[in-house]
Amino acid sequence: MSFTFEPRAELRDVTLRDGLQLTGTMLSTRRKVEVVRELLRLGVPAIELGSMARADLVPPMANTLEVVGALDPEELEKCWIWVATPGHVAKAAAAGVKNFQYCFSASHSHNQANIGRSTDASLAALPEAVRLAREAGGRIQLCIATSFTCPFEGRIPEERVLAIANDPRADGTEDIVICDTLGQAVPAQVSGLVRRVREESPARRIVYHGHDTWGLGVANTLAAIQAGAALVDGALGGLGGCPFAPGASGNTSTEDILFATRPGWFTPGTFAGLVDLSEKLLAELGQPNRSRAAFGARSTAEAFEWAVPSGSLPECGRGRD
Repeated sequence: MSFTFEPRAELRDVTLRDGLQLTGTMLSTRRKVEVVRELLRLGVPAIELGSMARADLVPPMANTLEVVGALDPEELEKCWIWVATPGHVAKAAAAGVKNFQYCFSASHSHNQANIGRSTDASLAALPEAVRLAREAGGRIQLCIATSFTCPFEGRIPEERVLAIANDPRADGTEDIVICDTLGQAVPAQVSGLVRRVREESPARRIVYHGHDTWGLGVANTLAAIQAGAALVDGALGGLGGCPFAPGASGNTSTEDILFATRPGWFTPGTFAGLVDLSEKLLAELGQPNRSRAAFGARSTAEAFEWAVPSGSLPECGRGRD
């Protein structure tokens, strides 16, 4: 019997960008390439593999373009890069990147802390970023961080997000990413904003990026899908958070989202592979595993097809603290 969640949405794994950026730990180019290829082998349809953020500010992103250079064009078609300026787009495009996530914050204060400029300055530069992405034969997303709350300004009015979504300077963006950067939204907020963006702004694929800070990551993700999101973000083991957003913690877990939504390619064997990859990676990084599904996978109730036999998991990284 199939328990696929309807309506369907694809998952994008953001472990190598939003997952790593708060850890302060550098993964080698070789290891990052291994993670990308293992995720793709397991069936994950999209990956955010890095960022063009300054290496002195976000050290784990320093080798992003080296990772890009190690991947083939077919692999890069499924990979996204975080950018914040036209210069980022130009540099990434020259390295072979085709998919760009142009990000800035609905909150002026957070945009200044995160990117070093006003929200309006980021919007003003967007048309040039769109032009450069198109010239490279690529796609570009409009990504709105702090769409719900800001660590400096508090709750963000929906009208501010809608004003950005409808700003003519965003013309040419193919997707719009709605971000619960702090993980403080509740399902009714998420479904309400996603629905309004779908109904009251230009037709684009809607992407939802959530965090699990307050324990509602999966619930919010499901609410976003029901309201119209067609792509949702997650990170292995719930890794990550924004270094420029006090109070932000891990992303919604990739394993938890997939266990809840059950896309057609996701099987107990695939799940076991993701749990294994996640356990090993988190152990390397010295990070706890926040995935509830991965915790359930360690259950001794082996009659359940999704339980992973204990002998198939590495000993390291089993603890949750």
